[in-house]
Amino acid sequence: MPAIFALNSATQIERRHRATVVITGSHGGLYPAYLAAKAGVLGVSFNDAGMGKDAAGIASLAFLDRLGMPAVTVNHLSARIADGADIARRGVVSHVNPAAAAFGCAIGQPIMEASVLMRAATPRKIKAPAYDEARSRLRAEAGEPEIWAIDSAALMASDDRGRIMITGSHGGLLAGRPDHIIKGPPLAAFFNDAGIGLDEAGVRRLPALDEMGVIGATVTAASARIGDARSAWQTGVLSRLNRLAREAGGGEGDTLRDFVERLLQSPGKR
Repeated sequence: MPAIFALNSATQIERRHRATVVITGSHGGLYPAYLAAKAGVLGVSFNDAGMGKDAAGIASLAFLDRLGMPAVTVNHLSARIADGADIARRGVVSHVNPAAAAFGCAIGQPIMEASVLMRAATPRKIKAPAYDEARSRLRAEAGEPEIWAIDSAALMASDDRGRIMITGSHGGLLAGRPDHIIKGPPLAAFFNDAGIGLDEAGVRRLPALDEMGVIGATVTAASARIGDARSAWQTGVLSRLNRLAREAGGGEGDTLRDFVERLLQSPGKR
C-alpha cells in the first residue's frame, strides 16, 4: 500500500512523495495546494487555519478537486499548524473535497483514518495549473527599505536583507523549532495568524524574530487571505506583535499599511 508521510510544510514535499499520501502542517491555501499537485501526491491534508477571509484557509480543496486529487483539512484547534507529527497524532478533519469524500473521508474523522482512506486513490499524472507570480515588489522609493510581497515565507532570500517582507504564510515555527526560513534578515516580516489555533501555534514565530533582530507581526486571518501576501498588504489588520514591533510603535488593531508607513518614517529605518 502507498506510504503516508507527515511533513511540517508543503514546501517539504519532494519527488519521493509522489504517489503517496501526505499530511502537511501547511495552511490549506492555494500555494500549498499547488505544491501538492505539482508533486503528484495521491492525497493530501492541510490545516484549515481558521478558514479566515474568503475561506482562504481551505481554498486548496476546490483547487485540488478540479484536478481529481483527494484533499482534506484539519481543524486548527485540533492540532498545531506547522507540526506534521502533531497533526498526524491529534488532527481532526474539518473539511473534505468531493474527491476525498468519494473514498469515505468525512468531517470529524481522525486525520490518520482519512489518510488511510486516501491511499485507495489511483496514481495519475497531474499537470498543475501555473501559479501566478508568488513574489513581487510592492514599493521601491529612494532612501526607503523596499517592500516585497511573497506568498510563502519559503520564498525569502538572502537578498531580502533590510527589506520589509509581507508574506502570505502563517506565523508558526516548523514543529516549534528554531527558524531557518527567515533569510537576510529583513528589517521587518509580517505573517497571517492562521486563526492563532491550538497552543497559539499560528504566532509562535514572533519571539524568534525578536532574537533575530527582526520586527515582526501577524495580521488576523479574518482580515486577509492566508497565502496571499497582496491581500495582507491591502486589508491586513495586526493581531499580534513582537517586542521590536511594539517598540516601533505598532499595536493590535493597526492596519498593516499604517504600521509600515510608521516604520518608514522612523529614524534609522529609512
